[in-house]
Amino acid sequence: MGYCYLCEKECTETYFSYFCSKCRRIKHLINLYEEDVYNTLECVLVRDKKQQQHKIKTMDVKSVEKVKTRSQTKIIDEVD
Repeated sequence: MGYCYLCEKECTETYFSYFCSKCRRIKHLINLYEEDVYNTLECVLVRDKKQQQHKIKTMDVKSVEKVKTRSQTKIIDEVD
């Protein structure tokens, strides 16, 4: 048996098939929903530059906020 034509990782189920079971399911969904599958993938999984920059900024803010612990903020509040 050969490897799947789509993922190229899994083995095909039979000698004459082209896709593994997971990729065959994806192919079936594409056949059913056509453009909806492509639109969903683009909207959910693919990010443009603006979205990437926003994600980087939010991750930076979260990492800065994680540095302060509760005890550190309690000490700072008591000093003020």
